[in-house]
Amino acid sequence: MAKKSGGRLVSSAGLVNYYDSDDHRAIHIDPKVVIVLTIVTGAAIFVLNALF
Repeated sequence: MAKKSGGRLVSSAGLVNYYDSDDHRAIHIDPKVVIVLTIVTGAAIFVLNALF
């Protein structure tokens, strides 16, 4: 029977949690901005599709 090594969770299967890192160089976008841009892009595609 194999030994467990290092006390790691076997069920994690090598997955890494990246949300704990506080990188100040990263680009931070407010979720509201993403939603608004998605709606605007969708509306623009709808209008362009109707015109052409």
